[in-house]
Amino acid sequence: MKLVKSLAMTALVAITPFAASADGHASLNYVLVSHAPDSDSWWNTIKNGIALAGDQMGVNVEYRNPPTGDLADMARIIEQAAAAQPDGIITTLADFDVLSGPIRSAVDQGIDVIIMNSGTPEQAREVGALMYVGQPEYDAGFAAGQRAAGDGIGSFLCVNHYISSPASTERCQGFADGLGVELGNQMIDSGQDPAEIKNRVLAYLNSNPETEAVLTLGPTSADPTLLALQENGLAGDIYFGTFDLGENIVQGLKDGIINWGIDQQPFLQAYLPVVVLTNYDRYGVLPGNNINSGPGFVTADGLTKVEEFAGEYR
Repeated sequence: MKLVKSLAMTALVAITPFAASADGHASLNYVLVSHAPDSDSWWNTIKNGIALAGDQMGVNVEYRNPPTGDLADMARIIEQAAAAQPDGIITTLADFDVLSGPIRSAVDQGIDVIIMNSGTPEQAREVGALMYVGQPEYDAGFAAGQRAAGDGIGSFLCVNHYISSPASTERCQGFADGLGVELGNQMIDSGQDPAEIKNRVLAYLNSNPETEAVLTLGPTSADPTLLALQENGLAGDIYFGTFDLGENIVQGLKDGIINWGIDQQPFLQAYLPVVVLTNYDRYGVLPGNNINSGPGFVTADGLTKVEEFAGEYR
């Protein structure tokens, strides 16, 4: 309990904008901008990552996001962050067309930028960012599709709860390509309301009873899908893979309902950019390569650490 309380206090300090540094170094101020809506609990791990990194490195890190996940709103937040002239911006690149302009503008103003979580190393270079830290989404989906194909799967439902983000669609497309099938109508726009997600999953499976597998893209869609499968009696009988981890996903793995979860290690996606920027600003050192934080497959037989830290650091 003392550790949790200490980390909670750290988070409050670390995300306070532009506080003074007390570690002997000149104060450094960073902003992490995500595309996540307030309702997406998966991003709590990101907040924990920047809080711990900020505390360990003696820098100030502020978290900002569009409350509803609106990408145009996110673009404005990046512009506002750049106007405050922080020492660095860490940002997702959920939609290149919408976000590349504000990111390039920040770089042109002399602000160091690291792309994390979404986008690609190629896109990071194109906008002038120092590097990319994250999981190549199409590649992760493709690896998941190959794994499912090896398990005999030929058809699936991809429950896309953030269809406005191209990165989400890349996961579904990669999975289809890994299986060697057309994506077609096997991806649904589920929205983000839990009740609506559950109902849309039930409706799809009722209309397509031959569906062999379900793929969800994170806790937002996985948790209601678990409820849907329990309601229609398919829990444990239909092949179920998901991106990302969370408490209910971990329990689904333990219960044999979920076959595997893809851990992109969001803690590292937040923690490492803060460390890299700090060392770059202080000492001029920079890793020579981008950092792939995933994918890593988590199954029921590898849950010890995951279960302990799910929702906090995993």
